[in-house]
Amino acid sequence: MLGRIALGATLLFCVSQASLASSLEQALSRLDPEERSHQACILRGLDTVRREPRLRNADRMKTSISVPAVLEGTVLTAKGGAVRAGQHWYQLSFTCHLTKDLMKATSFSFVLGREIPKEAWDRQGLWQ
Repeated sequence: MLGRIALGATLLFCVSQASLASSLEQALSRLDPEERSHQACILRGLDTVRREPRLRNADRMKTSISVPAVLEGTVLTAKGGAVRAGQHWYQLSFTCHLTKDLMKATSFSFVLGREIPKEAWDRQGLWQ
């Protein structure tokens, strides 16, 4: 009986993951190409930055807080982005390579900058 419960839970998890991926793809496909590229890079970026010990709790990322990110073909470059981990926002620069349809990021490299002081959050569009 326990084997059936474990197998059922595993199958349910796999189906839920597949449904989530499908819903995400549908949502991304409705966005204009520029916004789609930003969102695809944020999804990949959060997974990537969480490997850094200080950012393991990262839950938000912005591509353009001080300088607009630039999309050239299938490469999004952000020199003025930010990432939030815990109660802190940090400056972030990154380069993100995307698939031709801009639906998925294939690579994400970043440089983490200094912590952004709370006094600067409002003017840069950041929040708690």
